[in-house]
Formats: sequence, C-alpha cells, structure tokens
Amino acid sequence: MKVLEGLKSIWLWAIIAGVVILLFASGSGVPSGWNYLEKGVIEITAPVQKLIAKTSRAVKGLWEGYFFFVGLREENERLRIQVEALSKANSKYKEMLAAYERLTDLLQFRRELPGRVVACRVIGRDPTGWFKSIIIDKGQSSGIEVNMPVTHAFGVLGRIVAVSPNYSKVLLIIDQNSSVDCLIQTTRERGMFKGFSAEVCRLDYVTKSSKAKPGDTVVTSGLGGVFPKGLPLGEIISVRKNPGSLFKGIDVRPLVDFSKLEEVLVVIGEDISTIK
Repeated sequence: MKVLEGLKSIWLWAIIAGVVILLFASGSGVPSGWNYLEKGVIEITAPVQKLIAKTSRAVKGLWEGYFFFVGLREENERLRIQVEALSKANSKYKEMLAAYERLTDLLQFRRELPGRVVACRVIGRDPTGWFKSIIIDKGQSSGIEVNMPVTHAFGVLGRIVAVSPNYSKVLLIIDQNSSVDCLIQTTRERGMFKGFSAEVCRLDYVTKSSKAKPGDTVVTSGLGGVFPKGLPLGEIISVRKNPGSLFKGIDVRPLVDFSKLEEVLVVIGEDISTIK
C-alpha cells in the first residue's frame, strides 16, 4: 500500500512539473516553434477539438435550419390564407359585376315594355321534369296572375301557368306544350312559334309563298292577349319546302339561353297588345 501511495505521489509531481514546464515555455517572450511536448499534446487534442467544432457547426446548422423551415411554413400558411381571401373577394366582385350587367340589361329592356313590370328571381325548375318550366319568387301578393307574360332582356321566356301567394310557375316557350302567335319581322308574315327544345323550335303555318330566310328575326304578334307585340322570340336557322304541304318547314333558334336564367320580368298591365 505504501508503495502505491509513493507511486501516486511521483506521478502527481510529474504532472505538476510538466504543467509548469508548459507554462514557462508558453510564457517565454518571443513565440517559437512547438517543442516535442507541445507537439505531442497538439496531436492528441487537435482531433478532439476538430470533432467538437464539426459537431457544434452541424448542431448549429440543424437548429438554424429548423427555425428557418418553421418560419417558412408559417409564411407559406399566411400567404395561402391571403390568396384564398383574395380569390374569394375576386369571385364575389365578378359575381357582382355579372349581376350588375344583367340588371342593367333588364332595366334597359323594362323601359320598352308597356304597363307595370315585376322583377323576379328564378329559384327552381319543374321538379317533375315533365315540362320545361321555372319557379319564380313572386306570386299573387305581388299582383301576378295566370297567363301573364314573362320576359328577359334578350326576349320572351314564357307565361305564368300557376300561382301561389309568394311563388309562380312559368311555362317556357321551348316546352312542347307552348305556342305563341308571331310575325317574321322582315316580311311581316304570321306564324305560330312552337316549343320543341332549348336549341331549336319550330315556326308553323307559314305559307309556301313566304319570303322567310335564315337570319330573319321572329317576334310576337301581340295577338292572343298574352304577349306584347314586337318582343323577340328567335332567329330563323333553316327554311325548307315540305312536299304535299301548304306550309314551309322552318326551324328557329331561341334568342334566350334558358340554361342561365337568374332574373326575369313579369309584365303586369291592362293593355299589352302593343309596344312602343
């Protein structure tokens, strides 16, 4: 035991002596090259310092990268929310502009109609699918009655066929049960506008001697006491002779896009047989 304690004392004094020598060597005035002891210490400690420095840089990089990506995600989320808000606002303004243009057209057309006019919104279509009809948001409480004409800025839509206190049903002119007495605007020849489809309707009872041609406009005649005179119905797209018949076969394209109806006008007046 005493031998071990003596060895420990020797090693302790050796370490202290080595440290003192290093201090004296490092404290000498003019810098000089490393001695053998310093070289040995450097060779042992430098790799450890290098590893520590490399690890520190890696940890620092990861830490800074983490905060960078966290900030980037937050920025992306903020920009996404902003883009969604701007997109909604843009869609809203486009819808407002479209509504303004439609209502401007209706107002312009309303000035040409006789009598009082009630503006209505389309809220649905015939649920049975048997008829080509629409439901509007005004009824008897607004003065609407059966057989009153319904129009649009681009032409005739149909007539009222059913009413309740607050709603009405409109039979469209493209329905096969619909017929409107009409005139060919250029030749002033009479015929009957018959519903068939949203793309093509028929003009019946036009005589073989008619001068009607594709491109002519068909308007209401004012006869029958339903539609004012002179409202546009459609444009002739084909005229053909029917062998053995007294009348020509004429196809007409409606002027109104019936798939995009949103606002309509119901004409309410005592005398609707003329239009200025």
